[in-house]
Amino acid sequence: MPRPYPDEELKTILDYFCEWESRQPDAPFLRQPFGDTWKSITWAEAGEEARRMTAALRGLGLQAGDKVGLISKNCYHWVIADLAIMMGGFVSVPFYPNLTAGQLRQVLKLSDTKVLFVGKLDEWSNLKGGVPEAVQMIAFPHYPGNARVEEGLGWDELTESYKPAEIQRPKLHDLWTILFTSGTTGMPKGVMHTYYAPTTLLHNEEVHNNLKIFEGKEHRYFSYLPLNHIAERIIVEVAAIITGGTINFAESIDTFAKNLQETQPTLFMAVPRIWTKFRLAILEKMPQKRLSFLLRLPLIGRLIKKKIHRGLGLSVARIMLTGAAPTPDSLKDWYRELGLHLQEVYAMTENCGGCTLMPIDNIKSGTVGYPLPNVSLKIAEGSGEVLMRAPWVMKGYYRDPEKTAHVLQDGWLHTGDQGEIDEEGFLRLTGRVSDTFKSAKGKFIIPAPIEWIFAKNNYIEQVAVVGLAIPQPLALVVLSELGRQAPRAEVQESLKNSLEEANQDLANYERVCAVIIMEEDWSVDNGILTPTLKIRRDVLNERYQEFYMRWYEEGEPVLWENKKSEI
Repeated sequence: MPRPYPDEELKTILDYFCEWESRQPDAPFLRQPFGDTWKSITWAEAGEEARRMTAALRGLGLQAGDKVGLISKNCYHWVIADLAIMMGGFVSVPFYPNLTAGQLRQVLKLSDTKVLFVGKLDEWSNLKGGVPEAVQMIAFPHYPGNARVEEGLGWDELTESYKPAEIQRPKLHDLWTILFTSGTTGMPKGVMHTYYAPTTLLHNEEVHNNLKIFEGKEHRYFSYLPLNHIAERIIVEVAAIITGGTINFAESIDTFAKNLQETQPTLFMAVPRIWTKFRLAILEKMPQKRLSFLLRLPLIGRLIKKKIHRGLGLSVARIMLTGAAPTPDSLKDWYRELGLHLQEVYAMTENCGGCTLMPIDNIKSGTVGYPLPNVSLKIAEGSGEVLMRAPWVMKGYYRDPEKTAHVLQDGWLHTGDQGEIDEEGFLRLTGRVSDTFKSAKGKFIIPAPIEWIFAKNNYIEQVAVVGLAIPQPLALVVLSELGRQAPRAEVQESLKNSLEEANQDLANYERVCAVIIMEEDWSVDNGILTPTLKIRRDVLNERYQEFYMRWYEEGEPVLWENKKSEI
């Protein structure tokens, strides 16, 4: 049974911030790149600016408990705004920066947001139509290369007009934030977490030292995944505040690699698709056969590894994490050959990013790790759904008691994932309850394990197994850059081999009948990926289901999508 830590053992995020602000006022807390230069903000500077913004928010008439929204890509103003919200006793409601106007209006209304910070964005002209007139906007200072926001009050004018406020220290069980899920299954849900959740999760880490976040003298973090996502919020923002570390930001997609190299973080987390892109970038410079040969040579192998580590920006990384979606064993094995040990994290917004972790000294293939201390797991009979409980599970969904009651039952969080727990207690995921579909033969197909086999192919960047209402499933794939550059016949032969490998151990009804090479990349912009780069299978089905039967009846193992012939 999970043991909640007594309140007297814990401090809030803001308590930790004030402590480090007092102990190391002149140490760098936030570092923002602007071209070839970095602007450094100390703990004292961040604290003063946050207190001024707290005073401004109070000057707008906000009361403790009011909801304050944030929509911006990661930048130093994001963290200072978040601190200001905490200092005023308000509740932060951060949003994905790539929402549409309609989506933004929806979540602003759902959350009762009164003030909205608008910051570093790629696009604003259409998005601003999603902000209701009753919501007061505060614009961050302009970041070059991003959209200009002329509406609302200006950040600099407000912080210059107000003196630093007296802060209101939140209590452990006060509402800290409302995080809206990325919406893989439809309507976003507002997950409520109190200050107790992140504090007790990180205290659990400090007591048991599973991830070893608190070890070492330097704590350098690199922030680029959306800060409103629970993983980035906990493992970068909250962890940096609790360890007294430094948060370095990426300026843009174009400068990402350069900014990461210049940071050389001690902790780095990426979703599987980013780890895949790193691998493909390395293989574009050095083919796999040559890389494997050189790695076998003792001296040259060490030099190659060192060069790759430095080039990726991971030369001093003590902790390298992968999560948000299951990571194929083949990808983790590939990095292990380079001396980079990726630890898988399995968690979700509803459990504050804390469920299972792959132990660095006991990596078990085919699993997503072992439950963290004070986490209990079990598998629901019949559905195979993974159920978990821990002291840091959410309080519920904001203004949605019906969905809360459906997901939280008898103290257990229903994760929506299917899995198995082995004899050692390791968790193996087998798919999503919502991803499972029924073929025309009346058989249920679980896509994920089949997709992981295809993911080993370096010519494939994205894959989804589909087949609702046809006799056998299909594999829809998007080619990687390597796949696009390779001769067509070579790609077809490679995918045919992957198809044969995937079907080798599958039951007859599970066997994939064909691989379809898609013309269009799957992205957030075209609606097929969520902001956390997960595939929206309902969108895939909506767009392509009318072609499934035709592709099935073709009888060819590998097909190239041809939209002209399908119109």
